[in-house]
Amino acid sequence: MNKEFIVQLPKLGESITSATIVQWFKKVGDHVKLDEPLVEVSTDKVNSEIPSPVTGIIKKINGAINQELDVGSELCVIETGTVQGVALNSDSTSQTIQKAPQESASSSQNSDFFSPAVVSFAQSHSISFEDLKKIKGTGEGGRVTKKDVESFAASKKSLSKIEAPSVEIKGQRLKMDPMRKAIADNMVKSFYTAPHASLIESLDVTDILDWIEKNKAQFYQQHSVKISLTAFIALACAKALKAYPLLNSQVQGDEIVIKDHVNLGLAVSVGSGLLVPVIAACEDFTLIEMAKSIADKAARARDGKLMPVEVKEGSFTLTNFGMGGVQIGMPIIRFPEVAIVAVGTINKACVPLDDKTIGIRSMVTMTLTFDHRVVDGLYGCGYINAVKAALSSFLT
Repeated sequence: MNKEFIVQLPKLGESITSATIVQWFKKVGDHVKLDEPLVEVSTDKVNSEIPSPVTGIIKKINGAINQELDVGSELCVIETGTVQGVALNSDSTSQTIQKAPQESASSSQNSDFFSPAVVSFAQSHSISFEDLKKIKGTGEGGRVTKKDVESFAASKKSLSKIEAPSVEIKGQRLKMDPMRKAIADNMVKSFYTAPHASLIESLDVTDILDWIEKNKAQFYQQHSVKISLTAFIALACAKALKAYPLLNSQVQGDEIVIKDHVNLGLAVSVGSGLLVPVIAACEDFTLIEMAKSIADKAARARDGKLMPVEVKEGSFTLTNFGMGGVQIGMPIIRFPEVAIVAVGTINKACVPLDDKTIGIRSMVTMTLTFDHRVVDGLYGCGYINAVKAALSSFLT
């Protein structure tokens, strides 16, 4: 006896709540094999192919090209008599499967599972998937039921009795692509969750730039990678976090969770936004290892070849305003991290030297923005001084 299987948009990452259809590899009536790609979707992180969880015939497709769907939404219906890895849905006569791409982490725990009926019911009440995850379930195993959603919708409605007047804004309208929308959501969440504070300091990088100029050809010949000031600063930031671990943490409730390793996110400009590939466990890297990692991650980020795991679990971020010719920037922390460093463009400046003379030096501005719930200004000052000390030690 043939069965119909509903394939849903799986959870593609811890903070991912939606994805946009890029292309369908199959059409209605096509035969599809187990694990054969069904559809390609795009998030703010990377593009992912979603494979078929069964062998069968495509009976229905939901989602047009460039359409954004929430996690849990129906992607397609496959008719087959083969049963493999199926999760029965008690709210429907059909059977439902959510199969994540191989690169994505499994999300089969009860706290992350919502039946299609509950998801559909939530959508009909204009409740986002992010809000759905906040609802305390009263069902078996703590699962959220329709009644829980209904109660949440009623309470939400009572808090929004006053509606803003509808005003039409005239002018050119540009729809946010998935990357820009996700960046916007993350920035708003970070800005209104963490009280931001910033410290600004000038770094003298004259000696490092002189060393790079003298050794760049030999360095490339020996290691097949270009050496840059960014590699020095990234390495200094990572090593300084070993002495100031509170900046390498997250806030969970009333607890500060300090990460075991420094997973340094490096902001890379791609198209309409930024990707932040993560250089994992880099606190003990050598300069060569850091230079190679930066070159590799940045190149693959621009080419769209990063794996989903390579943009996850960052613990601290480095961004470079200097690439745009800007001297000082005040970055917003990447949620749920607690700190970010920004560096500006290289400027020549007349600087008083230790021998009481004036010298023309190459200076860059470094901004440390941090979550004031976690650390105070004096702690941040200590971290900046540790970065400066690390930079000085590389050439001694």
